[in-house]
Amino acid sequence: MDKNTVKVNIYGSEYVIKGDADTGHIEKISQFVDQKMKEINKSGAIKSPLKVAILAALNIADEYFKTRDEQKLQIESYESRAKKLLKSLNAGVTEKSEPAPVEDKEEEISLFSQK
Repeated sequence: MDKNTVKVNIYGSEYVIKGDADTGHIEKISQFVDQKMKEINKSGAIKSPLKVAILAALNIADEYFKTRDEQKLQIESYESRAKKLLKSLNAGVTEKSEPAPVEDKEEEISLFSQK
């Protein structure tokens, strides 16, 4: 795959970035990093661009780890609910060979709220 080359500006400095991703993606990521660095130093109190970059990297890493952990918990929740539903379905099939009677009140099962 050909490498794409993009000129980007991050925190007042120009960089030439080469990567496998399309140019739009590289620009989007660069703008994100630039925004994070500017957020870190809104007041202008930090004089060293290196310190701003390190603090921005720490904030980005923190967001990444929190998101990854939240996704892991969500996947575990989905898997648990799917197993419970499968167990309920299997129990219904093995217990009765004839169709289950229709009840007036339907039980609501939601994959998005724990009961």
